[in-house]
Amino acid sequence: MKYHFNPASMLLPEKDFEKWSVVACDQYTSEQKYWDDVKTIVGDSPSALNIILPEIYLSDDNSSYINSINAHMEKYLNEGVFKSYDDAMIYVERESNGTKRLGIVGVIDLEDYDYNKGTSALIRATEQTVLERIPPRVAIRKDAPLEMPHVMLLIDDESKKVIEPLASKKSDMTTAYNFDLMQGGGHIEGYFIDKETQVKVQDALESLLSGSANDLLFAVGDGNHSLATAKECYRQNPTELNRYALVEVVNIHDASIEFEPIYRVMFNIDADDFLNKFLEAHTVSAGDDTHDYECVTNKGSENITVKATAKLPVGTLQVFIDEYLKENPQVKIDYIHGEDVVYDLCKEKNTLGFIFKGMGKSDLFDAVKADGSLPRKTFSMGHAHDKRYYIEARKIK
Repeated sequence: MKYHFNPASMLLPEKDFEKWSVVACDQYTSEQKYWDDVKTIVGDSPSALNIILPEIYLSDDNSSYINSINAHMEKYLNEGVFKSYDDAMIYVERESNGTKRLGIVGVIDLEDYDYNKGTSALIRATEQTVLERIPPRVAIRKDAPLEMPHVMLLIDDESKKVIEPLASKKSDMTTAYNFDLMQGGGHIEGYFIDKETQVKVQDALESLLSGSANDLLFAVGDGNHSLATAKECYRQNPTELNRYALVEVVNIHDASIEFEPIYRVMFNIDADDFLNKFLEAHTVSAGDDTHDYECVTNKGSENITVKATAKLPVGTLQVFIDEYLKENPQVKIDYIHGEDVVYDLCKEKNTLGFIFKGMGKSDLFDAVKADGSLPRKTFSMGHAHDKRYYIEARKIK
C-alpha cells in the first residue's frame, strides 16, 4: 500500500543546536530587535539563520541575500556541519508555556497536496493562499541544495492513536536532539523512531481515512506558503527529491494546540477614514448577524460592532481591507500574533490595529471540507515564540 507520510534522509547539525535552531522566517515581521538579538546570539556559528530569509528582510530585490543563503548551504554541506541519517522519522516533544506539544517529522508527497480552494486532495491549505507570496519563496528554494521545514500539518485524531503512543516509548529510542530553544522558545527533544514503529505510525495514520471522496488527512496548520512554494518548485523541476517535503505532523486534539486569532495592524493610514468607511459599508440593521472589533490607535482603543458579511470576524474585516488597500496603496498591513504586540505597534502615529475573536480548533476540519479554505491568516497555533523552529534539513538537489 502507499503510505502518505514517510521517513526520509535527514540532516542534523553535529553540535551547537542552541545557536543552530531559529524560529520560523514568517514570525516577528515587524520587530527588528528580535532578529537583531538572534544575530547577536548566533554570532559566527553555523546557524539556520544563515540559510533562511526572515521575512522582515524581504525586499524588491532579494538576490544578494539568496546568493548568501545558497553559499552558506554549500559551505555547511562541504564543511561537515551536518550528520546524515537515512530513513529517519523523528518523534518530537516541544515544551513551551508550561505545555508539551507532540509531533513527528517526516516527508509528505507533494502529489497529495493542493492549495487551491475546492480541492479534494488529502493535504489541503486551511487558509487562502496568497499567490503573490509564492514567487519570492520560489526564488529562494529553486536553486537551494537544502530544505528545512517550519511546516506543521494537523491530523484529526481524536482517539490519539497516531502520535501519542510514542511518548511511552521514547526511553527506548535514540536521542536526535535535546536542548533549549533561543529567545523564549522553550525546550525541545527529538527521538529517532525505529522501523517497526514507523510502520505502526503509518498504519495508524492511514486508518484515519474513511475512503470517501472528500477525505482530508492533513490540514496545513503553519507554513502553507512554504509548502505551496515546494509544490511550485516540484512543478517546475519534477525530480524525485523535489517531489517530497519535510514537515512536522501534530494532532489538532493535542492539549497544547490552541488557536489564536491573527490580528491586523495597518501602517501609514488615516484611521478615521478607514473606520468611517468600514462602519458605513457594514451598517447594522435589526436582525443582522454582527461582529465585534477592538480598534487600536495611538489615541487609545474603541469597540465597534458591524454587520457580518462572513462567517468569521476576520473574514468580514479582511474583505474590506483588501478593497481599501487597492484604493490606498500607500497603506501597508501586517499580520500580528498577540494583543500586546498590536498595542505596542499602534503607539505610533498613522497606525490602526484590529483585535477580534478567533475560531475554535474543533471547527477546522469540517470548515475546510465544507468551504474549501478560510480567509488567509485566520488563525495561529499559539504565539510567535511557540512556532516551529528550524532544526532538521533535507537535500533537495
